[in-house]
Amino acid sequence: MSNTNNTSESQTAQETSRTSRNSRKSQDSQGSQDSQETPQEPKARRPRPMEVLREARTQLAELTGMTAESVSSFEQTEDGWSLEVEVLELERVPDTMSLMGSYLVELDPDGQLTGYRRVRRYERGRADARGSGGR
Repeated sequence: MSNTNNTSESQTAQETSRTSRNSRKSQDSQGSQDSQETPQEPKARRPRPMEVLREARTQLAELTGMTAESVSSFEQTEDGWSLEVEVLELERVPDTMSLMGSYLVELDPDGQLTGYRRVRRYERGRADARGSGGR
């Protein structure tokens, strides 16, 4: 009879354990359903400054058909990024007589070009009067 009692007790313990596991599974699946109902948006990775510079030069060159030679200023703004890009507008011989353009380029926070405009045009070999204090 003690054998029967042990068997009965072990069956009860197994059933209790099974019920507990099923309860946990139900809670886990409910928790995963909750997380499926309100998925958290993955954080978008912000582009690094070098990525923004490269992308700005590439996009400006595609739009204008001119070679973007260098970036002379670069800053992050409330609306994204602002750059000043030096562009070869007209190639001449000798090279110092080539016409250059300085373009203000605006990009959104993801690095996509939103606008540009030429702010200055000059010969490559000319010194910039603005940089020397206007003398």
